[in-house]
Amino acid sequence: MGPAMTAPSIDAVPVTAADRTRLFRLASVLLTYPDAELLGARDELRGAAARIEHPRLRGQVEEFLAWLTGTEPIEVQRHYVQTFDLRRRSGLYLTYYLHGDTRKRGMALLILKQRYRAHGLRLAAGELPDLLPVVLEFAATVGPGEGEAPLRQHRRGIELLRAALADLGTPYHLLLDAITDVLPELTDADRAAVAELALDGPPVESVGLDPLGSGELGVGLAPYPTCPSPEAR
Repeated sequence: MGPAMTAPSIDAVPVTAADRTRLFRLASVLLTYPDAELLGARDELRGAAARIEHPRLRGQVEEFLAWLTGTEPIEVQRHYVQTFDLRRRSGLYLTYYLHGDTRKRGMALLILKQRYRAHGLRLAAGELPDLLPVVLEFAATVGPGEGEAPLRQHRRGIELLRAALADLGTPYHLLLDAITDVLPELTDADRAAVAELALDGPPVESVGLDPLGSGELGVGLAPYPTCPSPEAR
C-alpha cells in the first residue's frame, strides 16, 4: 500500500440520515460472501440501491452491482475469497488493523460485543463483532450516534481496508469509497497513523488470546476467513 490514503471527499450535496442508513444496510449485505441467495437477489439489491437519493453514493453502489450481477457467480465467489479471506491487508475484521493478534484485540472485541448486547443485537454462532458487515448492520439498525460509534472508532482500520482494496483494483473498493465518504474526515494524526500501520502492519503478540477467544467471545480471533470453509478452500 502506498502512503497516500486520503479518501475522496463527498459532493457538496448533503447526505441525509436516511441515505446513510440505506447505504450502511445495503453495504452490510454486499460485503458478505456472495452465495447463491445473495446473487439471486439482484432485483432486490438494485431496488435498494435505487432508493439511495444521493447521486454519488447511489452511483458507486450501482457500479458495484453492475459488476456483481454481470460476472459469473463462480468468478465472483473466487474473487471474494481471494480479496478478503486470503489477504490479511484486506480482511474485513476491523480490530485486526489496529491491534493485530494481541490481547488488546480481545478486549476490543469484548467491548464491541457488550455494546451490541446492550442494544439487543445478537451475533450468529461463530461470528466476531468486528466483522465490517456486522458493524454496518449495527450502524443501520441503531442509527447515528451510538449506532455509528464503532465505525468512527475504527475509522483508521476502515481507511486501511479502503486503501488496500483500491490498490488491488477490486470493485469492492467502490463500497468502501461510499462508506468512507459519509464518515468523519481523517485528521492529520489519523493519516500519520494509517501510513505507519500500512508500512509496519499491526502489532503481533501470541500471548493471552485463547482465553478471550474461547471464553466470553466463544470463538477464535483469526482475521479470516469470512466465508464457509469449503468455499475458502
